[in-house]
Amino acid sequence: MASEPRAAAPSLWRDLAGPAPRRAALDGDADVDVAVVGAGYTGLWTAYYLLAADPTLRVLVIEREHVGFGASGRNGGWCVGELAAGFDHLAAAAGHDRAVATLRALHDTVDEVGRVIAAEGIEAGFAKGGTVRLARNGAQAARQRDEVDHHRHLGFGPEVVRLLDRDEAAAHLAATDVVGGLRFGPTAAVQPLELVRGLARAVEARGGRIVEQTAATAIGPRRVDTEAGTVRAPVVVRATEGYTASLAGHRRTLLPLYSLMIATEPLDDDRWASIGLRHRETFADDRHLVIYGQRTADGRIAFGGRGAPYHWGSGIRPATEHGSAAHDAVEATLRELLPQLEGVAVTHRWGGVLGVPRDWFPAVAFDRASGLATAGGYVGEGVAAANLAGRTLAELVTDRPGELAGLAWVGHRSRRWEPEPLRWLGINAGLALSAAADRAEARTGRAGWQSRLLARFVG
Repeated sequence: MASEPRAAAPSLWRDLAGPAPRRAALDGDADVDVAVVGAGYTGLWTAYYLLAADPTLRVLVIEREHVGFGASGRNGGWCVGELAAGFDHLAAAAGHDRAVATLRALHDTVDEVGRVIAAEGIEAGFAKGGTVRLARNGAQAARQRDEVDHHRHLGFGPEVVRLLDRDEAAAHLAATDVVGGLRFGPTAAVQPLELVRGLARAVEARGGRIVEQTAATAIGPRRVDTEAGTVRAPVVVRATEGYTASLAGHRRTLLPLYSLMIATEPLDDDRWASIGLRHRETFADDRHLVIYGQRTADGRIAFGGRGAPYHWGSGIRPATEHGSAAHDAVEATLRELLPQLEGVAVTHRWGGVLGVPRDWFPAVAFDRASGLATAGGYVGEGVAAANLAGRTLAELVTDRPGELAGLAWVGHRSRRWEPEPLRWLGINAGLALSAAADRAEARTGRAGWQSRLLARFVG
């Protein structure tokens, strides 16, 4: 794993949270029971639940930069109980019953995150207001009707998801061109950096050790090689998500895809009265090129979207995070969605990479013979899913399998991404096709050939 610096753009979350004390780097060889590579949500939740299950474990978390450097500290703050992989995908891989159980576990995970936040005294602004996803043309409304019908067929009631008529949707969020929407209940808004920092403190309070500024150069059975020494452990957990491609032998395992964010200055009460989000609902619409937003605890809008180009060779370029044409597009989208923001300043621009498996299917795995464990591939849905993954790994590693060990993602293996130039061509063509499908649907109100081709591309 190369050690070039990767300076992150200053996010709203970092400015609100303030500086954090830095932890020492590894200072030589170490022998522990569990070595975890990556101090983001996946690694820290895994460490947390391992120590909860067995406080005698010697758990060492190894972080190249600092706690929450990656997507865990920069994301949109959606703790949402769903996966990018749809139900049909889960069921095809693992069977109907395991797929339903996985969805139920994800729904329940939002409350589990809230429970830990309260129990550990983490000031993360947790607010379970659900998600309002607007329909802004006929094609989006049709997809939402199908989605709700599918949930009903699976046995999920309106407390999980329900359709909204135009007036109900606009009462949640007074956006332009609203024709309807849906409300998805298992979602909370959080301050993601405060969550990951608080989780790190909780791991340390339970006896875990975290080292920062320690680059893993190789991960193998029962050992992690770093620039500062070798860590030997019967169990090694890879929790590197969007940065997995920079590990030797993993260039095509998870694709790093950029998602970019902006934040406004705090809005006054009159402005909020004209917009809505009274319960701090997270919000989006049903376009293909994903957008997402939340009302922050201090009264701003934090808003993000996809569309930044994929870089050749699974490259990560910090310059992309510091302000780009893609940021301009994200801001233009927000202002088109909410013209009430005229005259409101955007104070922050930042971004980061999320980890995308070839089939969009996250996975949790533990091979007892080699001692290697992995979890990830959340495609941007990791705030809640990483908690469930951490609990699942804790069951598997401690050999105390419960209900989580039978979920659909356990043991799943995605095929590798294509080599370049196919990867670069395919991903950037997919991004362009998503934008074209959205433009066509906005113009005609119907799903056209672009949308049908896109469904085949991502499926």
